[in-house]
Amino acid sequence: MNLEQLRSFVEVARVGNFTRAAEQLHLAQPSLSRQIASLEHDLGAQLFARTRGGSTLTTAGDSLLPLAKRMLADAESVRRELAELAGLERGRVRLGATPTLCISLVAEVLSAFHAAHPAVELHLSEHGSRRLLDELAGGELDLALITTSDASTAERFTVTPLLVEELVVISSAAAPAVASGATITLTEVAALPQIVFSETYDLRSATDAAFADAALSPEVVLEGAEMDAVLRFVERGLGVAIVPAMVLIDRPGLRSVRLDGPTITRTISLARPADVAPPAAVRVMQRTIAATATELAARAGATMRLAAAGAPGAPPAPAAVPA
Repeated sequence: MNLEQLRSFVEVARVGNFTRAAEQLHLAQPSLSRQIASLEHDLGAQLFARTRGGSTLTTAGDSLLPLAKRMLADAESVRRELAELAGLERGRVRLGATPTLCISLVAEVLSAFHAAHPAVELHLSEHGSRRLLDELAGGELDLALITTSDASTAERFTVTPLLVEELVVISSAAAPAVASGATITLTEVAALPQIVFSETYDLRSATDAAFADAALSPEVVLEGAEMDAVLRFVERGLGVAIVPAMVLIDRPGLRSVRLDGPTITRTISLARPADVAPPAAVRVMQRTIAATATELAARAGATMRLAAAGAPGAPPAPAAVPA
């Protein structure tokens, strides 16, 4: 018994006629008849009652039909899975992420993925969350790591929250600590020289809003910097900055202290198109991202926790930071 014989048997059973079945299978009728005869010989039972009007299943044929369909379906599943695994040798993953994630989570994700699957093409798009969602909707990306979403996002994409992280105050490890305890108040932060992000960063909007709500005017020594520059300037003692806790991992030149209420947090989520089945390489990338997020949460301690994975959006936070 082989798959070709089973495929021929199922088709004859479906159309009830050897001639039509041969046409559907693109076989000569004698070839189809030989396959069925061989199958009947192997099984030791007649599968069809042949008449001038067509062919009908015998009792043995009725018993074999559901088994044959299941075997063909299983074979197709195996074929599809092997083809997808082979795709990891020649596949492509197009990942989008916000700038703050590119220097932290994404760097570790891509390093781990490339080490395991060096033949897969990797493409990275670095933009704000809203631009990334537009690219995802336009078919330009397979996955996007975002820090903001809304109702329309949930309708168009499958959004899985990964991490919830605090914004913390960072200073140079070579300078005296800016707080005597484990936390620092926003009032105390406002009195320190600060390096602030470009106004295009939603992180800047969030911190400005926090100071405004507390009726505080921070002392700014430098504004308009990008994330990488902010971290370098703080390392050199130019001032302090308020940043996502994640960017501090593996940066010995910086120390951090948590804010003493109101805590400002952001939720990092993984988005993909809701109506597209991801290929094997993309599924493996999703697993790599989830595993790396779990590792980062364990290393970050109290400033980062795993989100409620699988929820269609971000869980509530004291103050949501879009990017």
